Amino acid sequence: MRYVYLEKDNLGKFIDLLKKDRKVVGPVRKENQFVFAEIDSAEDLVLEYRPTILPPKKYFFPQKETLGSFKMGAVRMDKTAIDIEPTVIFAAHTCDIDGMECLEVVFYNDPADPYYKKRRKAITVIGYECMAPCDDCATCVTMDTHKPKAGYDIMITDIGERYILHINSQQGDELIDDNPIFKKDDESRIKSILKEVQKNKLSKFDAKLKADFRDLQGIFKKSFKSGVWEDVGKKCVSCGNCTAVCPTCYCFDVHDSVELDMSGGERKRVWDSCQLEEFAEVAGGENFREERSSRQKHRYYRKFDYPLDKYNKFFCTGCGRCTRTCMAGISLIETVNNLTKENKNV
Repeated sequence: MRYVYLEKDNLGKFIDLLKKDRKVVGPVRKENQFVFAEIDSAEDLVLEYRPTILPPKKYFFPQKETLGSFKMGAVRMDKTAIDIEPTVIFAAHTCDIDGMECLEVVFYNDPADPYYKKRRKAITVIGYECMAPCDDCATCVTMDTHKPKAGYDIMITDIGERYILHINSQQGDELIDDNPIFKKDDESRIKSILKEVQKNKLSKFDAKLKADFRDLQGIFKKSFKSGVWEDVGKKCVSCGNCTAVCPTCYCFDVHDSVELDMSGGERKRVWDSCQLEEFAEVAGGENFREERSSRQKHRYYRKFDYPLDKYNKFFCTGCGRCTRTCMAGISLIETVNNLTKENKNV
């Protein structure tokens, strides 16, 4: 919608402005890792960070959530009233914002999820553009998530001596308002500076995947019976780490817990993982994905094939979390490159 400058010395004032009537969460250091957590001031923030342990999806789609309560003998279940404090997610990477966009198309798809919708409406997203790759696990440049596109209210880009803020929504515009810490300038001039900065950063990003992202689905269409899946399955320990840290995995299970006196109980949903052995088990003991190789294959196809057919969108954001967290050392880059190589040799 519009662009403004913010001097770096005024970042603290910006955070204070946000905190007046909102909770602000952002990337903070946790030992040798980073996490999204509530901050008290700009001093808590780490703006140049490797992707956090968990993506910010935990604020939209909590790991555990009470859906409602019930009384024994009653016909209806009372839905839990969702009271969400207005929250700002500050300094989200563009790959994680792309992950939010993936969740959006899923949870807003008819019938829309009322719990997700309520949380989403209470959250303002302020992104922070990466000016260099975070590490060798990231594939954001191939997945085209290394640059701002959509899904944010404000995007912050570091241009050296100060920041450019792209206000991308009415919500973002209301945050900025006419506060004097934000400096206006000729829009065409700001856009020109921003374009040059973004052009220059591309030289720092190497494509780790050997295939163009436009060819990826075609490769997967031909790779369902590939021997690569057996190789990956031999390594996998079915821990579920990869799905827990993924910004686009949204599978959940629903549990009912009953009070000891049997008077009533609660219904909760919790994150689930297609990598767990019992995930595809059905009544009678049949398991449609009993082998680890078939579960790993399913996970990859849920990123590079199935979502394109349904939503016209890749569900891999290139963040690299699955590779970083895998206890068995399974690399998404290596797996996809092996499939690419195999297809080129056919």
